[in-house]
Amino acid sequence: MKTGRLEAFSDGVIAIIITIMVLEFQVPDEFALAALRPLVPIFLSYVLSFIYIGIYWNNHHHLFQAAEQVSGNVLWANLHLLFWLSLVPFATAWMDESSFAPWPTALYGVILFMAGLAYFILTRVLLARHDKGSKLAGALRNNVKERLSLVFYLIAIGLAFVNSWFSLGLYTFVALTWFIPDQRIEKRVAK
Repeated sequence: MKTGRLEAFSDGVIAIIITIMVLEFQVPDEFALAALRPLVPIFLSYVLSFIYIGIYWNNHHHLFQAAEQVSGNVLWANLHLLFWLSLVPFATAWMDESSFAPWPTALYGVILFMAGLAYFILTRVLLARHDKGSKLAGALRNNVKERLSLVFYLIAIGLAFVNSWFSLGLYTFVALTWFIPDQRIEKRVAK
C-alpha cells in the first residue's frame, strides 16, 4: 500500500487535535487587557502542547516521505500514535485547570511518554517493512534522541511530585530538542 491515505488521515486527526486544544480557551467576560492575565498559564501550556503536536506532525510528515509503503501493522502503529496524541488536549486542559498540580502534570508526561513510545514503535514497524538499504533504514539508524526523550519524560513524570515546574521545564527542553525537523530523514529524502 502507498502512504497517501495514512498521511491524509493523520493530517486530519492532528488538525482536529489542534482545534480541540484552541477551543479550551474561554473568552473573558471583561473587555480590558487585564482580563487576559488569568489566561497566561493556559496560553503557555497551549503553546507547549501546540509545539508538541507540531513536532509530531512535522516528523510524521518526514517519516512518510522516506517510507515507500505501508502495511496493516503500520496502520495500527500509526493509530496507536494518534490515540496518544489525541489525549494531549485533555491533559493540557486538566493541567491548566489544576494550576499545574502534580497529578495532571504527571499525566501530561505519561501521555508525552506514550506518544514518544508509539512514534518509536511506528518507526520500528516501518523499518521492518523496508529493506536495510532503503532511505528510511539509513535515516533511522541512530535513535539516541528518541531514547533520551523517553528517559527525560520518565524523569519529568517523577519530578511532577517534587515540583511541577521542573517537569514543565523538562517537557519544554525535550520539545526544544525536537523543534528542528529530524535532519536524518531530510538529508536522505533530498538525495
